[in-house]
Amino acid sequence: MQFIAKGPDIPDKLLQAHEEGRVVFFCGAGISYPAGLPGFKGLVDKIYDLVGDTRSDIEQDAYSRNQFDATLDLLERRVVGQRIAVRSALAKALKPNLRRKGATDTHAALLQLARSRKDELRLVTTNFDRVFEQVAKRTKQSMCAYAAPMLPIPKNSRWNGLVYLHGLLPDKADDSSLHRLVLTSGDFGLAYLTERWAARFVSELFRNYVVCFVGYSINDPVLRYMMDALAADRMQGEITPQAYALGDCEPGQESGKTIEWEAKGVVPILYEIPSASYDHSALYNTLKAWAETYRDGTLGKERIVVDHALAHPSASTRQDDFVGRMLWAISDESGLPAKRFADSNPVPALTWLEAFSDNRYQHGDLARFSVMPRTEVDDKLSFSLILRPASYTRAPRMSLVSGELQIANGMT
Repeated sequence: MQFIAKGPDIPDKLLQAHEEGRVVFFCGAGISYPAGLPGFKGLVDKIYDLVGDTRSDIEQDAYSRNQFDATLDLLERRVVGQRIAVRSALAKALKPNLRRKGATDTHAALLQLARSRKDELRLVTTNFDRVFEQVAKRTKQSMCAYAAPMLPIPKNSRWNGLVYLHGLLPDKADDSSLHRLVLTSGDFGLAYLTERWAARFVSELFRNYVVCFVGYSINDPVLRYMMDALAADRMQGEITPQAYALGDCEPGQESGKTIEWEAKGVVPILYEIPSASYDHSALYNTLKAWAETYRDGTLGKERIVVDHALAHPSASTRQDDFVGRMLWAISDESGLPAKRFADSNPVPALTWLEAFSDNRYQHGDLARFSVMPRTEVDDKLSFSLILRPASYTRAPRMSLVSGELQIANGMT
């Protein structure tokens, strides 16, 4: 379902899991671009500038292969001041410009989306910056923060807060805190392979929640370590919920990007960016619209109904699938958005019945309509909003309109 025109199509399964409080957003450097902060590659460039050095041949080789963690590991071994020199430069490089337009909108949206209906916060970031905390302070939100390696157990009963999985920049100069940042290949090796505290957190997280990555590129070194840790668990027979990733895609690259993400065991939710640009507004605006709708609950879905009830479904397109938005809204279990549609004045076009008759739902959608699915997946099952399985397994399909006589229990 698209929250905005030309935005990513959020799968209904992910939306439903989010409504049920089972989704954890896993945030990378991309969410901080509007605040002027760099990605991993840009961060490496800034660190070299700040330490006043250039890459050696071996460092350049790692850098050219996008192994930025290894590049910094090599730099730390030879530069004057070594580890602390590099990390002090890192702290200087990560100074957000919060006065830029929209600098913190994405952080604010994610803080909203990450709160359950019981006001419990479950959010993870591999960023070192404190933009989330600054947004929470500005909006007067209470928030507990966990910084690596002191991490919570990722279960509902043991976790309520923001997790800085790879560490957090200290407010004031503090060498011990800088040492704890997971930045270089050596740090990643300790966190995910030797000491494994990060790997244990990630494994447990994937077992208990539906994870949605935001702000990562397909070749991000951070993703490589996390997915390798998850793959090791899956090889031992661990079954985990499907993970998703909101990822950028230039025109014509959809197929290749999809294959790359799926190879990592992640379902991509692609949004288009203009060729050779850094315009991620489709992502940022989607998260903002999703957060506002989620914040308003049933009223947010009623607003979608009001916005589109008088439109003609035939005008819905792949770039702006407002029919999908309408179907998601009026299928709310409270029935209030559906009632708002029925009470629309003037009366919506009769062609909405055709849209509501589209068999776009499958076996995986049964639960959202309060129908307990069988253990085995029925790949042939398809149904529409107005002609769908009933919650009682022996009852005929629920139907709003039909040209056929329905017979049940010998009665017409």
